[in-house]
Amino acid sequence: MTLDMVIRGGQILTPTGLRDGTVAVQDGRIVAILPPESEPDARETLDAFGAHVLPGAIDIHCHIRSPAYPNRGSVQSETGAAAKGGITTLFEMPITDPCCNSPERVALRRDHFATRSLTDFGMFAAPVELTEAAFFALRDAGAIALKIFTTAAPPDRDREFAGLAWPDTEAQMTVLRLGAKAGLTVFVHAENEALVANATARAAALDRSCAATHGLARPPEAEAAAVASLLAMNMVAGARLHIAHVTSALTVEVLRRFAGTSDFSAETCPHYLSFTEADVARVGVCARINPPIRHEIDRTTLWEALSDGTLAHVTTDHAAFAPEEKAAKEGDFLTAPPGHPGLETLVPTLLDAVVMGTLPMERAWALLAGNAATRFRLPSKGRLAAGADADIIIVDMGEETHITQATLLTNARAISRLTDGRRYKGRILRTILRGETVWNGTAITAPPGIGRFVKPEDPR
Repeated sequence: MTLDMVIRGGQILTPTGLRDGTVAVQDGRIVAILPPESEPDARETLDAFGAHVLPGAIDIHCHIRSPAYPNRGSVQSETGAAAKGGITTLFEMPITDPCCNSPERVALRRDHFATRSLTDFGMFAAPVELTEAAFFALRDAGAIALKIFTTAAPPDRDREFAGLAWPDTEAQMTVLRLGAKAGLTVFVHAENEALVANATARAAALDRSCAATHGLARPPEAEAAAVASLLAMNMVAGARLHIAHVTSALTVEVLRRFAGTSDFSAETCPHYLSFTEADVARVGVCARINPPIRHEIDRTTLWEALSDGTLAHVTTDHAAFAPEEKAAKEGDFLTAPPGHPGLETLVPTLLDAVVMGTLPMERAWALLAGNAATRFRLPSKGRLAAGADADIIIVDMGEETHITQATLLTNARAISRLTDGRRYKGRILRTILRGETVWNGTAITAPPGIGRFVKPEDPR
């Protein structure tokens, strides 16, 4: 049989570890990991000598928002950036206008992505109705998970946040109980509403142009208190709970103390791992992100939590804004739009950590791919093994990735000031989605619409 693709000569990260070999691909799937000396016939043979062959990353936390905000980017522009960055599957958050909060809107968003996406994609949904029927309907529509905030909707964004904002703890408990019944992961932006509201009121009297004012307005105890409350409730509710974008050493300590009490997981993001409040002060409001980037002790504690398993995922929280949207609030850290692009720096951050000895390769790729595939019940994703989708990146650990605004594909390149000029060890040479090259090291080579909708395997 003539195979569709063969990748020869690389060090392959398999479920049992790194090994030399040859990856054989047919009909979009890996059919075998062959010995390195194998030379099967194939329509396309890629040489990966001296490189590593790794699973494509799964970004479980991404905001594209298309088509509601075309000035912020399109599905094609942002999934192209993801593919360049080594991401082969991403999960789109429901914050758009209107919010993705019904089976009909899940279908509309799915169909919009289907003809444009350059990566595979899943759709989050917001539970606008706290009823068993509504939760089961979102599950049956193929939602990858549910998303809520424990804070109130931002001013003038009610349409975007309809079904997302649940600051009342009784409502949060109901979401957890119903999520457990529906078998859907409940993904939470966790900050305590009362603590944030009171801290923000106090911060309003301070210098709004100071990055520290944002940190004071959304203090780490607000995050930690919300997480502790959710974890305590989940001991009774029994949901598959996921805590988004952990930022602080205090929250890491809460997660450690609740370890083993229920089915929960947590993530952090490259901006919290790479930067501190001093960097935010240097960059300005382009680096305003909720919750805020904090201090060196928080940054180092997050790396420790990735190493010891307290945190199981690293994800982008990619949030593109047009430069004029950030510029309109320059000098105001309390009201500037919160978000920063990250699709092209997620994998480089972890590659750099591997090269520098901060994390072993196996742990880094569990954080980027394997844990996500398991947690969100995508058995064909996140691994290089017979039967898995041929979602593959080829990387050269001896080369370097130099991030500049000019080289980024994201439409938000102009606000990418945190990472502008940053250098990372390791470089992505090729991104392959289900056996088709999407990024060849210099350009996008696949047509829009190659991406497919993914949904969790039915737990029943």
